[in-house]
Amino acid sequence: MDAVLQSSKTRESATATVPADVDLVEYYYERGFSDGLPVVPPTQEKVDEIVARLGGDASFVEARIAPRWGDLTREVLAINMVMAGCKPEYTPVVLAAVKALTDQAFNLNGVQATTHVASPLLIVNGPIAREIGMNGGVNAFGSGNRANATIGRALRLIMLNVGGGWPGDLDKSTLGHPGKYTYCVTENEAQSPLAPYHVEHGYKPEDSTVFVMAAEAPHSVTNHISNDPEGILDTMCSAMSTIASNSAVLGGHIAVVLGLEHAQTIGKHGWSRADVRNYLFQNHGNRFIDLAYGHRYGKVYNRNLPKYYKREDNTRIPIIHSPENIHLFVMGGEAGRFSALIPGWGHMSTPVLRAVEGSGAGDNGAECVGGTCAL
Repeated sequence: MDAVLQSSKTRESATATVPADVDLVEYYYERGFSDGLPVVPPTQEKVDEIVARLGGDASFVEARIAPRWGDLTREVLAINMVMAGCKPEYTPVVLAAVKALTDQAFNLNGVQATTHVASPLLIVNGPIAREIGMNGGVNAFGSGNRANATIGRALRLIMLNVGGGWPGDLDKSTLGHPGKYTYCVTENEAQSPLAPYHVEHGYKPEDSTVFVMAAEAPHSVTNHISNDPEGILDTMCSAMSTIASNSAVLGGHIAVVLGLEHAQTIGKHGWSRADVRNYLFQNHGNRFIDLAYGHRYGKVYNRNLPKYYKREDNTRIPIIHSPENIHLFVMGGEAGRFSALIPGWGHMSTPVLRAVEGSGAGDNGAECVGGTCAL
């Protein structure tokens, strides 16, 4: 049986023949190429099909993956996609996501090595998400959808096998979170009352994009009572206003995911995306005295807060420093008045929005959203 082998120690890959009685799943476990789950044996035929979709030339380097800075050749990209269980038609999304993750502003080196729980969150917009069958509806962040699960897993395998981000080695995350297996969804554009995220940022509805953000796991936001935007968003403000997240003292970015019922209530009252983001920004925050723990450990000057914030006990300190740092999405099924807050890593990483090549939007490069591209 022919299987493509990949070394996490070198930049080389080769085709080898192994005896027919070898359990290839166990074989790849032994070689250390798994994220902890069984992998699909990457046969030459499967790898070649993905390489062809990438444009041929298996040795072409698409990116270098931090923190080990391994070369991600088209062949190695294909190997990891096959091992993750991806279909060949997922190739443009995985490639665009890799390009976004390796944009300098995202700071993959820091995301891979931090002690924080942060993991890259990938959100796909546009027709390609529907074409490959991604789920942005019922149980969007959960199990049961091949495209969501395997695209996110392919990115993680690349970060492990090429970037060297192995737990306890270069990955220093104290706790991690389940998104470090796979963390990939799409917006529920078909049922959303709001314009899609990528349209808000200047793309056409028929364009396809990927958005990446260094993110914690989703935090449930429950409101079964309010029948107006203010009540629903006040609940989200409560979830945002915490001293427990990195954002409370490090700013940065958050993703707000409105469940479909909440979004429909907000849309029915004529509120726009900008209205939602501005309301959240204006009505959340923590008192400075709470962030300073009542000064019981001494008066510590937080250098991460903007200079124009007053350091007075009752000053309201927002967790993000601009409405543009709130990234708004609509997801979920038709039943259930639930939304989600997804805190980011802080100011150390800037989310990146990128067009999927060949999707109609062209290759316009990456756009740093909600902040400057300079780290």
